[in-house]
Amino acid sequence: MPGRDPNLSKPLDLFLDEREYRGKVVSIEHVGELETEIMTRYRKGLLNSDLYDAYLASFDFACHQKFKNARSLIIVTVPQPQIQLTFFREDKPYPVVIPPTYYSAIDNDVADFLKTVLKPRGYRLQKVRLPEKLLAVRSGLAQYGKNNITYVKGMGSFQRPVVFISDYPCEEDSWSNATVLEHCESCSACQKACPTNAIDSDRFQLYAERCLTFHNESSEAFPPWLSPAWHNCLVGCMICQKVCPANKEVVKWIEAGATFDNQETDLILNSVSEQRLPRETVSKLKKLDMIRYYDVLARNLKALIEKPS
Repeated sequence: MPGRDPNLSKPLDLFLDEREYRGKVVSIEHVGELETEIMTRYRKGLLNSDLYDAYLASFDFACHQKFKNARSLIIVTVPQPQIQLTFFREDKPYPVVIPPTYYSAIDNDVADFLKTVLKPRGYRLQKVRLPEKLLAVRSGLAQYGKNNITYVKGMGSFQRPVVFISDYPCEEDSWSNATVLEHCESCSACQKACPTNAIDSDRFQLYAERCLTFHNESSEAFPPWLSPAWHNCLVGCMICQKVCPANKEVVKWIEAGATFDNQETDLILNSVSEQRLPRETVSKLKKLDMIRYYDVLARNLKALIEKPS
């Protein structure tokens, strides 16, 4: 008779470590606390209403009511590099960066991996939309920076968190109060570097409505106060992350992505519909997970190409 598979008793975090992932398991009971904290910030005016409508309203705080025998939330973070794309226009190359957190296709890889670990034990899981940053910090997986970005030991902010609901038991709940990186107390590098003054030392919450990321992810026209010189990424922003001491070990981690020739660049700049783009161009954008931002790519790319030197 075959012996018991030793992997069935192996702790989940050891499996994650082997993949260079990091993760925590917390009780499903904390879903309500996440909702309360988000809504409290919103009612106090700490969360801009446009931000709430664009991002926060999609959180599924009722996920535990729909998932049978829900017992835990599993949050996993995966190290991610900056991706450098190259766009050619009139034969001149324009290097453009995508920040570490945008490649959501990795979420499926994490889900598939966790299923190989949990399914043999008789457990299920499902990806859910919850406030990943807040959950990462409250679970003890990460800490906030002064810029409201989450930092994980050994990864800095160059990582992407993903959340799952599961019937896997939470044997050691790591839930705790949110903490901020210790060096943030005496450091103001991000605050000084932020061109939009979104980071305020007098309050913990970022002024999201001032943040460059909020504006270049939105399909609305850039506000007149936003200087063309501030643009630095195809979507998102890397200014505060690049100057953060907590990223000194990873800040130069950049991997080469796709190259777009003169024709492809012109098609994107002219906002040609996705249906009329060459298949190869669509394939590149999908692989980079940029097709979901296609409605803002023309505007953002134009801003980078025309950026004052």
